[in-house]
Amino acid sequence: MSFSDSETSSSHGADSYKFFRQISRDRLLHEMLGSTKTGDSKAWKILIMDRVTVKVMSQSCKMADITDQGISLVEELFKRREPMPGMDAIYFMQPSKENIVMFLSDMSGREPLYRKAFIFFSSSIPKELVNHIKSDSSVLPRIGALREMNMEYFPIDNQGFLTDHEQALETLYAEDAENSRHFDICLNVMATRIATVFASLKELPFVRYR
Repeated sequence: MSFSDSETSSSHGADSYKFFRQISRDRLLHEMLGSTKTGDSKAWKILIMDRVTVKVMSQSCKMADITDQGISLVEELFKRREPMPGMDAIYFMQPSKENIVMFLSDMSGREPLYRKAFIFFSSSIPKELVNHIKSDSSVLPRIGALREMNMEYFPIDNQGFLTDHEQALETLYAEDAENSRHFDICLNVMATRIATVFASLKELPFVRYR
């Protein structure tokens, strides 16, 4: 999926046009990581991501870019991690029940893994999962931010992106596909990820499918 050259040339000047990958990079580095900076400019943080958001980040940013935003360590959510109670952590993850359970495991109780958590979701989080976080009274004072970034797509160049479904064609056009569970899952995930593209571009189109 890509954006046409004719549209960019007609609606933007050459100097003011921002390439799609650059928009994604700016949102991740400044709108997300940069927003967690406090008065102490020397305070380093840990960035924790899941399998999908690791790929989202790697498609737009280099490790040097992340380090420049005060990140000293990048870790995966479901891998064993050492407790660092003197440091803050930034969670960039999908809004899934498994991820929320792991986050609460990290930050609840008397001895959380980190001092404070800044949570950024890659797409819209269901209300029941927000309530699940709120139900743990020990975690709430340790949350520095909770926000939907709406970034769950994968830029491949300056004008294109993927939804990362290699089997989508087979799933959506197989015989009797519309009656299968995989059809609904594939379609809903793709629709969600395309919606996050429009959110990043600050566009509000009417989208009809099926």
